[in-house]
Amino acid sequence: METFPLRLPPGADLKAALDALVIEKGWSAAVVLTGIGSLDLATIRFADRDVATPISGPLEILSLGGTLSAGGSHLHIAVSDGDGRVVGGHLKEGATVRTTAEIVMGILPGWEFCREMDPATGYLELSVNRSRPAD
Repeated sequence: METFPLRLPPGADLKAALDALVIEKGWSAAVVLTGIGSLDLATIRFADRDVATPISGPLEILSLGGTLSAGGSHLHIAVSDGDGRVVGGHLKEGATVRTTAEIVMGILPGWEFCREMDPATGYLELSVNRSRPAD
């Protein structure tokens, strides 16, 4: 595994920036190893909901994780408000960085992540494939 640390500045769209980075770098399989920082706005889709819910900040990013590839990402986030209340779920576009987002990516050479419709779940689910023989 290779690592790639980065910092996103104020105003960046957290999910859109990570998706764009994966495409820009040509990574076929990447994971978020850790992510912390703050948001002005979080856009989270909660379990068993069809639409995302905007949550106004300021918010602290407590945890960020997931899988990314040019074919799509699946990211989860947990955030807390000024009173320490925590919410989390699927990170969606529109979550804006407040002061910083400090992220360490893991790049998985030799692997390819794809999203394929799973008839059992009705969702695009992760498909993991070798992109070249292991060393």
